[in-house]
Amino acid sequence: MLKGFRDFILRGNVVDLAVAVIIGAAFGSVVTALTTDIITPFIAAIVGKPSFGDLFVFVHGGKILYGDFLNAIIDFVLKASVVYFFIVVPLGYLLTKVKGPVPDAPPATKACPECLSDIPVAAKRCKFCTSVLAA
Repeated sequence: MLKGFRDFILRGNVVDLAVAVIIGAAFGSVVTALTTDIITPFIAAIVGKPSFGDLFVFVHGGKILYGDFLNAIIDFVLKASVVYFFIVVPLGYLLTKVKGPVPDAPPATKACPECLSDIPVAAKRCKFCTSVLAA
C-alpha cells in the first residue's frame, strides 16, 4: 500500500504539477520581493537610477519601458534557478536513490568489420560496402 503511494508521488506528472504550483505560489512573491527590493536597486545604483522601472527611452514619441523588461528577466532567472537547484536537483538525487541508476540502453548500431561504418545491429549485410556479416 505504501509502495503504491510512493510510486504515485514520485510519478513524473505529479512532480511536474507540484513544481508548477510551488513556482506560482510560494516562490513567486519571495523572489519578486528579492528582485524588486534588493537586487534591482543594487544594480540600478550602478546605473544611476533608483529603479530599473525608471529606465525608458522615447522613440518617435513612444515610451519604451526597457527597465520593466530587465526587472522581468531578473525575476525569471532567479525563479528558474531556485526551482532547479532546490527542487529538480534534489528530486533527481532522491529518484536515483529510490529506483537506482538507470541502466544503459543496448547499442542500436555496430561497426562493419570491413569498412567500419555504423550499421544496425540486426543487419546481415553492410549497406555501405555490401559485405556479408557473420551472424
